[in-house]
Amino acid sequence: MSAEAFRGRLAVIDMQRVFAEPDSPWATPRFDEAAEGVRRLLPAFGDRVTFTRFLAPEKPVGAWRAYYDQWPFALQPPQSRLWELTDEFAARAPHVLDATIFGKWTPELAERVGPDGRLVLAGVSTDCCVLSTALAAADAGAEVLVVADACAGVDDDSHAKALHVMDLYGPLIRVVTVDDILTGDPS
Repeated sequence: MSAEAFRGRLAVIDMQRVFAEPDSPWATPRFDEAAEGVRRLLPAFGDRVTFTRFLAPEKPVGAWRAYYDQWPFALQPPQSRLWELTDEFAARAPHVLDATIFGKWTPELAERVGPDGRLVLAGVSTDCCVLSTALAAADAGAEVLVVADACAGVDDDSHAKALHVMDLYGPLIRVVTVDDILTGDPS
């Protein structure tokens, strides 16, 4: 199977300045490596790509209040620079989904994937928003492929642990590589 024939929808999770910029409190150390994997994946999916953005809510509620007490710098409006996709991905984002929660398996993404669809996940961070999205999508019945070398965690150990946990959900979730996707063999 060629990459062009690969079925599914790619969700690129939170490739935003807040995770890319080294001086950010939420900098993801291997962001550039994940970005390289995403770059390689994009042509295989054409217009079947959804980019997501994590945003702070206008007013945190529940446990989110304690979260933003810990991270007050993040309480900025959606149009703030830190929430922007990096320049490279902003220019290549055919569809952007915003959410004020970690998991991006929203009704909008579910509709784009379809009831019997395949969701391919890449982005940051593996141990937070990617993990939250993968688990919710798998619970909803989507086939989920997490592209390990197109993701990055808050550190290498957290990335590896999150991949291990998601791999435990097989066959609902499978951890694959960019090459698996591009060669059409994500088994």
